[in-house]
Amino acid sequence: MTTEPLPRRRFPLGLTLAAGVGLAILVSLGLWQVQRLAWKEALLARIARLETAAPAGLVPTLKSATAPEDLDMVRVRLDCPGLPGAPFVELYGLMDGDSGRRLISACALGEGPYASILVDRGFVPDSVTERPAVGAPAAAPGPGAASASVTGILRIPDRPNRFTPAADPEKGLWFARDIGGMAASLGAPRPAPVMLMAETSSNPAFKALIPSPVPAAISNRHLEYALTWFGLAAALVGVYAARLRKHYRS
Repeated sequence: MTTEPLPRRRFPLGLTLAAGVGLAILVSLGLWQVQRLAWKEALLARIARLETAAPAGLVPTLKSATAPEDLDMVRVRLDCPGLPGAPFVELYGLMDGDSGRRLISACALGEGPYASILVDRGFVPDSVTERPAVGAPAAAPGPGAASASVTGILRIPDRPNRFTPAADPEKGLWFARDIGGMAASLGAPRPAPVMLMAETSSNPAFKALIPSPVPAAISNRHLEYALTWFGLAAALVGVYAARLRKHYRS
């Protein structure tokens, strides 16, 4: 009596493809977090340097930059006589959990590679319905005089995503830092590719306008996230190996 050999198990192609796709996704997410870690560490280093950095002149800074990235997180000083009473558009924003509007005005530049720059003058909470008067004098003697000089931080605007609401230029309301659209609405030609986030008041008489300081606390958990994704990838490899071993032993 002869014993027929057991049929060979077929290679689990479906299981292997599913495991391969899952592994590729997990590893790519881990690598993305590693890239984000390098970016965040560079950003935090720039913020640390800003704590003691003296403001530089805006126009010389714009002239010396070879790319917009060279201008990000740089403290500058801007003299803009018309800024206290300049027209503005509004940008929806949050500060310390409160919703409100940020006031964005344009300042003309007399020289340099750009003709204008947009200035984020600060935050006004929704509980305040008043706005600074447009056309107010650039400077006036006495307490509470309007200031024509602003110190602030240059920032590259974040790109809007698919969930960002569309702007309403007729109402002067934006939901993303669209330099081109805001500049066009304000009649500002050839705007700089960065926005100046004011640290000092552009209108001391309007107390509700809160200038934006340098971010004080930015979380950096990208290494933790990267290790999590790589750990899940290793676990997937272990589960796949166990299933493969069981498949051929059964």
